Amino acid sequence: MSGQFALILHAHLPFVRHPEHERFLEEAWLYEAILETYLPLLELLERWRADRLNVRLTLSLSPTLSTMLLDPLLQARFERRLNGLVELAEKEVFRTHFDAALRPLAEFYVERFVRLRELWRGCDRNLVGAFASLQAAGRLEIITCSATHALLPLLARNPGSLKAQVRTAQEHHRALFGRDPVGLWLPECAYAPEIEGVLQDANIRWFVLDSHGLLNASPRPRYGTFAPVFTPNGLAAFGRDFDSARQVWSRQAGYPGDPRYRDFYRDVGFDLDFEYVRPYLPSPEHRGFTGIKYHRITRGGGGAKEVYDLRAAAAAAREHAAHFLTAQLKRLTATAQIMDRPPLVVAPYDAELFGHWWFEGLQFLDAFVRGALASGADLTFTTPTDYLRQNATLQVVRPKPSTWGEGGHYAVWLNEKNEWIQPHLRAAEERMTDLAKRFLTADDLTARALRQAGRELLLAQASDWPFILHTGTGPEYATRRVKEHLLRFFNLHEQLLAGRVNAASLQAIEEQDNLFPHLDYLHWA
Repeated sequence: MSGQFALILHAHLPFVRHPEHERFLEEAWLYEAILETYLPLLELLERWRADRLNVRLTLSLSPTLSTMLLDPLLQARFERRLNGLVELAEKEVFRTHFDAALRPLAEFYVERFVRLRELWRGCDRNLVGAFASLQAAGRLEIITCSATHALLPLLARNPGSLKAQVRTAQEHHRALFGRDPVGLWLPECAYAPEIEGVLQDANIRWFVLDSHGLLNASPRPRYGTFAPVFTPNGLAAFGRDFDSARQVWSRQAGYPGDPRYRDFYRDVGFDLDFEYVRPYLPSPEHRGFTGIKYHRITRGGGGAKEVYDLRAAAAAAREHAAHFLTAQLKRLTATAQIMDRPPLVVAPYDAELFGHWWFEGLQFLDAFVRGALASGADLTFTTPTDYLRQNATLQVVRPKPSTWGEGGHYAVWLNEKNEWIQPHLRAAEERMTDLAKRFLTADDLTARALRQAGRELLLAQASDWPFILHTGTGPEYATRRVKEHLLRFFNLHEQLLAGRVNAASLQAIEEQDNLFPHLDYLHWA
């Protein structure tokens, strides 16, 4: 039996940067992800390289995330946060001195934070550059997504906005990595045929669909999701494998819910005396996560949580990795008998699942990869680009519009909680297109205002804000962000039409929303 496995990690966070505040609660989203996912992922990939494991994987770095990772202000704030956590963990070693259950965990966090701080400083605080070096060494392929993670099918009504999201991402990727992306992660796996033209124009060769988007294609794909297809426009569509997704993601059947794993929500930032933890919290006025967690998932309702056991959790990760590997090999062996090429399992996940949401997730990946390579099975860890190089002939089908969101379509981003956003976005998109056509040439101040208007529109289009409104995990902040970006856009629009751009206020918002410095506003034309 020979089979291939394409692991795709999609790393994305919305653009959150607030230089006007010394500490800002939502900036912690980035710091938590760096500490719990991106640095540990880099550590794992470097370990695989040192051990010469023959593993290729795909990493999707969203433009907003890579911009924040390279921002000197946010880098400095993360290091300050990390230094504080080292200090807090050292205090915890003393506080738990006579607690036989908690003291080893406190020591574990000291060692972990210090080790990750050394890695952070060792790559000169440049995680993007560290991942780029792994790409140059052939260890992974880095791809992009839309500029601010906008749902592309919702922009099909305005070709200029659709083009701006894709081409801005392409140009940003080229500036960072010296090459164009071959693949593009469709945000939320949101697909509709209308987006293919702009993907072609940007020289994108492939994207990932959710399972039902491919399985319901016309004609039906003869190999299901075990092989990609070509769309009529010649783009390759890879279908997400349902079983590998269910085993990892499902609340009922998925691995992360095992009671041996670390509980995400119990944290000393909530459990201990407020004044004790206050210097180390994301916001000085609110309790929040520190990353020091002493409890494991405990089933059975509102009872007391049991203490986390590092060894038991590591054993669970190994057990689940072995189970996952057995399941993949069994399915690939059966499928290979009816295919004229090696079957492919496409396993895309949010990168933040591993380490952040599921603390032991990277241990699971490590055990899965090492188990597969040691098993003697003919299983190759590949990327979609590599697969296309080896298999130039694919079936041609018409995929169905789809997403990987709840319900399979757009209900998460278009519902009674967030539908108010869309009419305002439509008005802004039409006005941005009008501005781009009106100012085909512009003096320096006008061009700056046009670029900033484009940035504000791109930021307002992010899928994160309607998602947060839908889930209710921070609706006040999401509402504020949408309104602020749209108000800034409409103010700039009025100034441009009146021919009176306020240079001082423009500079202020340029410093606040400072992504995409070379944005081409003519994309909207």
